[in-house]
Amino acid sequence: MKRMDVYTPSQVLNGENPAPISQYNLQFLAQGDSWFSTGAVPPSFTTNLFDGMGTSTIGACAVNCAQPGAHLSLMVDSTRDRQFMAFLNGVQSRRWAGLLLSGGGNDMIAAAQQPPTNTPGLRLFATSSEWTQALGAERYLSNAGWQTFCVHITQVFNELLVARDSGENRGMPVVMHSYDVASPRNVGAGFGFGPWLYPAMIAYNIPQQDWLPVAQVLLDRLQTLLDHIAANTPDGSVHVVHGQGTLTPALPTDVEATADWENEIHPTPQGYRQLSALWQPMLDAVFVASIASTDTGGYPSAEGGLAL
Repeated sequence: MKRMDVYTPSQVLNGENPAPISQYNLQFLAQGDSWFSTGAVPPSFTTNLFDGMGTSTIGACAVNCAQPGAHLSLMVDSTRDRQFMAFLNGVQSRRWAGLLLSGGGNDMIAAAQQPPTNTPGLRLFATSSEWTQALGAERYLSNAGWQTFCVHITQVFNELLVARDSGENRGMPVVMHSYDVASPRNVGAGFGFGPWLYPAMIAYNIPQQDWLPVAQVLLDRLQTLLDHIAANTPDGSVHVVHGQGTLTPALPTDVEATADWENEIHPTPQGYRQLSALWQPMLDAVFVASIASTDTGGYPSAEGGLAL
């Protein structure tokens, strides 16, 4: 495998010694949340999905604009992430091979943290008086709130595609990922960051034995939503790397790092390497025609041909 090299925007824009991204066959733009950036304090406690990511034969690099805690809505807001937008369709844009995206997880966490006093359509969980007779963890969820969340994510993702298509990167392939199952537990990232799902379990009086099943249902739903977005993108340019079931979940009672999870929602370096290995087959499949397409100015389509 040829591992991907990752550069920061400041390295690329360094006037004296800019990152040599033009020497790579594949030059990716990357955006996202902590799974692409930092998931612990100090950062040396864990890595991110780029640890071990690469292709089988082609030299690749990524210019990574990701920030911990980023929501999809912030990623496409030019007033908040002007650097990413400048690279995507602005004054610093170039013909990128593709967009690598880590998004949706923080949006889901933000929705999960909405208090029980909100109306059902504005929270992901049901209050104890609203619990249904549904089997398993489904009984704890607010379906009205999930529908609101789905509309939000779909709308924001469509805005990202509009931004992509407004410049020279029209039709550029997008590769994103689902999230493996993070077990709610009282283990943050340090210095007051987190935990994230654990407070919601307490606020909604969800029994501890159901915390992991609740997280499983939520992240199953998120993966289904991302798959739906990808399947309904007219040009077939959006692809999802599935990671669920790869890592061994922590127990809700675990109070320290486990083999695969550094804290409540961030994997250990070992965990990230297991997940990043899943990207190679996808990157190979989606971008196998990219080198041949350079001369014609096209992007590889979902079938491996050229999408002009």
